[in-house]
Amino acid sequence: MKFCKKYEEYMQEQKEKKNLPGVGFKKLKKILKKCRRRDHLPSRIASVNQQHGNNCPRECAVCDGTFFPELQKEMEDVVGWFNENAQKLLELHLASSFKKCLTWFKGKTSHHLGLIQEGQDLVNYALINAVAIRKILKKYDKIHESSQGQAFKTQVQKMRIEILQSPWLCELMAFHINLKESQKESGAVLASPPSLFGGCSFIFDDGKPFLSCELSDSVKVDIDLTCSICLDTVFDPISLTCGHIYCYICACSAASVNVVDGLKAADPSEKCPLCREVCVYKGAVHLDELSILLKRSCREYWEERRKTERAERLQQAKEYWDYQCRSFTGI
Repeated sequence: MKFCKKYEEYMQEQKEKKNLPGVGFKKLKKILKKCRRRDHLPSRIASVNQQHGNNCPRECAVCDGTFFPELQKEMEDVVGWFNENAQKLLELHLASSFKKCLTWFKGKTSHHLGLIQEGQDLVNYALINAVAIRKILKKYDKIHESSQGQAFKTQVQKMRIEILQSPWLCELMAFHINLKESQKESGAVLASPPSLFGGCSFIFDDGKPFLSCELSDSVKVDIDLTCSICLDTVFDPISLTCGHIYCYICACSAASVNVVDGLKAADPSEKCPLCREVCVYKGAVHLDELSILLKRSCREYWEERRKTERAERLQQAKEYWDYQCRSFTGI
């Protein structure tokens, strides 16, 4: 079955259950077909295009005003829906028993297998949309004999609307491994439990920690879990809006804020230490599932780091309240 048909069938099936945003794969293909039927420009104009660095051999309104803006809007909707629903799922998994009971009374899923199935649905949704975006951009480049599709992909990665870069996908990967490990530790055996991922693991490669996952034969995600500030395995990890992962206390230091105030107090002009993007701290995502995974997988390191972090936080809290008292009393 061709991917376009497979994708349309999947989205139709999902829309019967819930109103999901998706990539207008069929509509975008039709736009490209119209573009392909256009005659090539005279060689004189083509030569001018090449001189100006224009890889597209046609003067095409589709390139400038239709195809890319439409695809960008659809990508924003897809990643927004995925982030929102993955966040709700993981918050429910980590919620108190009382909150889970309230959720059950409201008729929403809160039992173990239900959470896994919802997680599986989210992963499938992320994967098939990631493949759809990759295929439509490849088709664009093939028709236009250009690399503008790949350039657009790089652009949306910088904008953080590429779904495989979502911090909530990282959290779902950690959630998947945590569930497997909890099952092993408890000795419980579930009857044919659904699995979020085929091959997903927490590994050390040359002493560096990674979350590694093969979503399909052609899509693989590797997430480096080394904090680029302290150069150690991340502790109490957070993901900035640019996607880079740091220890919470290291991120506070980079943002020039006290841990008492937190990252929401960061000045918008503060930059990510790696990519130098601004306005990346206020929307940071706390990676709770990843923190649980690291605590379980690196027990000795986690305990040692917890002691040093506690001392550092107490010291910063003391300095903060001393400063507040002096400011209040004028001493």
